[in-house]
Amino acid sequence: MNLQKFYMGEAFDAYEYFGAHLEDGGVVFRTYAPNAQRIAVIGNFNEWQEQPLEQLHQSGVWVGFSKNAKPGQMYKYVIYGKNGRVEHCDPYGFGMELRPGACSIIRDLSEYHFTDEHWMKNRTRCFDKPLNIYELHLGSWKMKDDKWYAYHEIADDLIAYLKEYGYNYVEFMPLSEHPFDGSWGYQNTGFFAPTSRYGTAAQLMELIDKLHNAGIGAIMDFVPVHFAVDAYGLKEYDGTALYEYPHKDVGESEWGSYNFIHSRREVACFLQSAANYWLKEYHFDGLRMDAVSRLIYWQGDEKRGENNTTINFLKVMNNGLHALHPTAMLIAEDSTAYLGVTKDVNDGGLGFDYKWDLGWMHDTLKYFECHPYDRSHMSDKITFSIFYAYNERYILPFSHDEVVHGKKTIIDKLNGNYENKFAQARLLYLYMMTHPGKKLNFMGNELAMFREWDEKREPDWDLLKMPAHDSFHNYISELNRLYMKKKSLWELDHTYDGFKWVDCKSDNKCVFAYTRTSKKNNIFAILNFSDKEATISPKLNGKVTLLINTDWELFGGKTVKSIKKGVPQVIPPFTGILFTYQKSTASK
Repeated sequence: MNLQKFYMGEAFDAYEYFGAHLEDGGVVFRTYAPNAQRIAVIGNFNEWQEQPLEQLHQSGVWVGFSKNAKPGQMYKYVIYGKNGRVEHCDPYGFGMELRPGACSIIRDLSEYHFTDEHWMKNRTRCFDKPLNIYELHLGSWKMKDDKWYAYHEIADDLIAYLKEYGYNYVEFMPLSEHPFDGSWGYQNTGFFAPTSRYGTAAQLMELIDKLHNAGIGAIMDFVPVHFAVDAYGLKEYDGTALYEYPHKDVGESEWGSYNFIHSRREVACFLQSAANYWLKEYHFDGLRMDAVSRLIYWQGDEKRGENNTTINFLKVMNNGLHALHPTAMLIAEDSTAYLGVTKDVNDGGLGFDYKWDLGWMHDTLKYFECHPYDRSHMSDKITFSIFYAYNERYILPFSHDEVVHGKKTIIDKLNGNYENKFAQARLLYLYMMTHPGKKLNFMGNELAMFREWDEKREPDWDLLKMPAHDSFHNYISELNRLYMKKKSLWELDHTYDGFKWVDCKSDNKCVFAYTRTSKKNNIFAILNFSDKEATISPKLNGKVTLLINTDWELFGGKTVKSIKKGVPQVIPPFTGILFTYQKSTASK
């Protein structure tokens, strides 16, 4: 690393300098603490006796060497500053012990050797390809005797599940070290340390390598906004507010954590180096950045105005990451209407590749929560998303945030009795998979769970013993495979040519029809969101082939599966039907 670039906020490789590194038969320790009075390192290798570090001139960089230190050993920095003596984990540490322990662990990042050259050479950002993401919390997806699986142990089961049910990417909730299980990884203490809950750095690399060799991409949640308040972490690291704002009104977040002060160039380097670290060292195919609205506006509040410093930080980081990893995806979880989130930085945008379409998610669920009679006056909840669908490159998410904290699960939000909820859930997902935009679904949604997600428990896999849930599970699998196979559902996702309304009024009968188009093929969708039969008679020129009917008996519906050609005149309640046809000449 070039120290001058670090001071200028331009370094993306700070982790290659700071932290604990194997050199000259021992380990070199380096940390940045410009306001510390003195610093020592303690660990297994020196029987936890303070070994002083020396500051390089007046640089703020403290350095020490131990001939006895080895990979796998624990250590801490003892920092003397305005707060007296405080023991800290290493901000750039590559491993940490399991909570409630707070020691960093020396790791050799060259220990694992990847075999995913073919995947890395051929991967893309999926702009004109299918992107069907399965979001999961690694610790609670599968458990053994109420304990966690290690990264490498869970790989085979996870790969088999993803392949069987038609997902081509998996998104892990944060895997960086965090002290509180209930934070789900969103309040970090180890931004460079894979959580030890599930094993070592090498074991995480093995998991990603196996996913790639099975043709599955991996995305990780990255948290560039705030950090945990634990005293051993980044809090007042050198005795002063080094990583956080010095003032409480902007320094503390609504989640009880500390906000990063992105205007400090060394902090910007810390975060952009962490982002680069996960992409480079672990071969992650993308980062989903949490709470981007807090970086666009002061504390996420549009009324407080734009935070130009953090906006500039985002632009520099995203531009730099794209230069280093041109085929990696950068995804924004942003709840604002700020324009240009997925626009190139050189064209005035923030430089993300995708943005979660939270507006679509809220409108859609609001529509499905209402009684069918009320839906007849709410067609804008369905049509509005198409007006802005091409402002950004979107991912349509039904994420973990929608199935916790008393919000109910996806199926439980839907209007009606038990049977109608299943019918509407099938219709909801058909609508999702045929709407422009890439897809994301949280674990358990595919089971039609009625219990909210709990990080201490697995999804309710036993539900598959019940016919309604098993049929729904099979439906999601079939729908996912259909999405992956049909170019019309994704090839022109982000152009106006990919979608066309055929009927979006239908006399307030809650029936909608539209086409999805690829460069060669077309798909026609009819969706009946009402609780009554509907009639629609579109004229389709060319050969028409039925693809899927959400009301088929094998999915838990009432319609016998048929290969009868042509478009049916009557559409059952809460039913969606898809056809392929040769020419995009549909008319009402």
